Amino acid sequence: MSGGFSKCRSVLITGANRGLGLQMVKDLVKSNERPHRVIATARKPADAKDLQDLAGSHSCVHIITLDVTSQASIDTAIQEVTSLVGNEGLNCLINNAAINISSDLGRVSASDMMKNFESNAVSPLMVTKAFLPLLRAAVARSDGMGIHRAAVVNMSSVLGSIQLHWGPGAAFRSYAYRTSKAALNMVTRCLAVDLEPEGILCMALHPGWVRTDMGGPMADMSVEESSSAVLSVIAGLSEKDHGQFRDYMGQTLPW
Repeated sequence: MSGGFSKCRSVLITGANRGLGLQMVKDLVKSNERPHRVIATARKPADAKDLQDLAGSHSCVHIITLDVTSQASIDTAIQEVTSLVGNEGLNCLINNAAINISSDLGRVSASDMMKNFESNAVSPLMVTKAFLPLLRAAVARSDGMGIHRAAVVNMSSVLGSIQLHWGPGAAFRSYAYRTSKAALNMVTRCLAVDLEPEGILCMALHPGWVRTDMGGPMADMSVEESSSAVLSVIAGLSEKDHGQFRDYMGQTLPW
């Protein structure tokens, strides 16, 4: 992890109760260059023992209840985060919460499609829209682009790349998950166009195929490897990354 997070006062990570989200919280708090505040959200914080333990041993960790598919929950979370960050605003929003309902052509249903779309594409947009006042407050305190000012990172997937879904890249069959991530990529680009004049960086990031509950045991990266790489990319974000689709090595992916 580079020193970018030492210049970042606040980071909010959705879906931080397990998997990559939890590991990012762990890595941030153990770093010598950690943000002043790490705000971790979970649908049911009482069930997130590992996250609770982190908050108990690190005063910089703040746990917020957030169901990203519920506007009422988003509204409540906004109030709680505002009370934490105050006039400083929010520097970095990482939309990490997602689901994966795998569904090939024989099994896919309208319900599968809508659930994935709601969680993986609509919810990151609604969360970002709700947190815009706090991102704008952070923008007013600095210049340039990056997590030192205000940034939105949407955790996407290479599986959302339309161009790469051909030949070997089409081996993983999942209408619901793939289309939801492709939709998230368009949400990211739309946000980037709208937020550029305000100086709010927005980009999509592929964390690799990670051995989590979602990625499964056959994935080729550990959660520790992915988190370290992802945080390094996020720490170094600048104007050149705005509106882009990158992987965990910082390389450009085709839409």
